[in-house]
Amino acid sequence: MNSPHDSRPVTPVATPLHRRRLLVRLAGSALCTALPLLATRAAAAAPASAPLAPTTAPVAPASASTPPDLVRSADGRLLAPDIARIVARGELVVAMLGVDTPPFFQRVDEQLVGLDVDMARAIAHELKVKVRFNREARSFNEVVDVIARKEADLGISKLSRTLARAQLIRFSDPYLRLNHALVLNRVAFAKLALDRPVQAVVRNFRGSIGVIAKSSFADYATRNFPLATIRTYPGWPEVIDAVHRGEVVGAYRDELEIKRMLKGNPTAALTLRTVTLKDLEDSLAIAVGVSDPVLLAFVNQYLAQRSDKLDIERVLKALDH
Repeated sequence: MNSPHDSRPVTPVATPLHRRRLLVRLAGSALCTALPLLATRAAAAAPASAPLAPTTAPVAPASASTPPDLVRSADGRLLAPDIARIVARGELVVAMLGVDTPPFFQRVDEQLVGLDVDMARAIAHELKVKVRFNREARSFNEVVDVIARKEADLGISKLSRTLARAQLIRFSDPYLRLNHALVLNRVAFAKLALDRPVQAVVRNFRGSIGVIAKSSFADYATRNFPLATIRTYPGWPEVIDAVHRGEVVGAYRDELEIKRMLKGNPTAALTLRTVTLKDLEDSLAIAVGVSDPVLLAFVNQYLAQRSDKLDIERVLKALDH
């Protein structure tokens, strides 16, 4: 050991801890030198830009005005998914009652014609596709069921808007509004009225009313005539026959069908009378699936801008052709 007065420098003793620190410093220095060289070599070896993997479906350009969930069709159009489904299929499937209901839909010389048929074809034309009619439904409610099961895109079938149906599908804006009406057996109604005013008897109707089973008016009848006895029949001819026989006091439907019945049988006015309910309206609309919001908006826009809007006078004229 050096004495306190020895001026020679003191050589530190290399302990194990000192050795480890020295090795760490050397390794760090070597790594810092090697990393830039490795990065330079890697950049030289890599291509200028790596292409993204192709997606399974076309993607719309991202922008503030173009939502990312649009679909590009084969002709290059950007479409909402519910519209793109129809365009890709190449046809619009329309549910329509299988029982002819002129002037809305009927077969004439093996051709399906009528006001609703024309409207379905016009909508398909706007979508640039063909139209196919599904006429499996045997009642108006079954037309709604076809739409609810997604077996058709639209239901165009003289469909009335009702609360019960609106729980299964969406309705378009009305394309025709009709008043409700009753056709009454004169003798049976006279016995029920007992000289009371017609409107007073109708508003508190306690007699029997015939309606078509599974129709909108079967639903309306229970709501608008809670004191009446409601009887259902397979079709409109059976309802009218029941009124003629006095089996029911009256039949309940829209004013158009009752006027059409009287027009087809002028002698019926001898035994029957009609009452139009001006404060009750039957709105006809197009049925759309609950998962097709853009299709519904498209249909509403078509109805808003069509030039040949329907009213009862035009419908009655169509009956003459």
